Amino acid sequence: VQLVESGGGLVQPGGSLRLSCAASGSYSILYTRGWYRQAPGKQRELVALITSGGSTNYVDSVKGRFTISADNAKSTVYLQMNSLKPEDTAAYYCNWQYMYLGIRSDTWGQGTQVTVSS
Repeated sequence: VQLVESGGGLVQPGGSLRLSCAASGSYSILYTRGWYRQAPGKQRELVALITSGGSTNYVDSVKGRFTISADNAKSTVYLQMNSLKPEDTAAYYCNWQYMYLGIRSDTWGQGTQVTVSS
């Protein structure tokens, strides 16, 4: 599986962005798809996760503001980010966890920068 992210950019506080993560390649079992972020000097953290069954989880700091969704026909996962805050500034990475040829694997995207600033 290969992942390509898009949709990052500069936005003012209170604004919105939608990140996309398009996948290509093969897998036999899909486990989870998630968005992580890493701010300078900080560890990478899980922001939102969606399972193959459609269940979602969010880090407390984004609950009610961010929404993760998936379009399985397009093999694309989205992160809708509303009411953005300066503390949301980070590089955002997409991650897929799956089974391929009997081996559990995971793939990371290249990252997309989100900057929230006035």
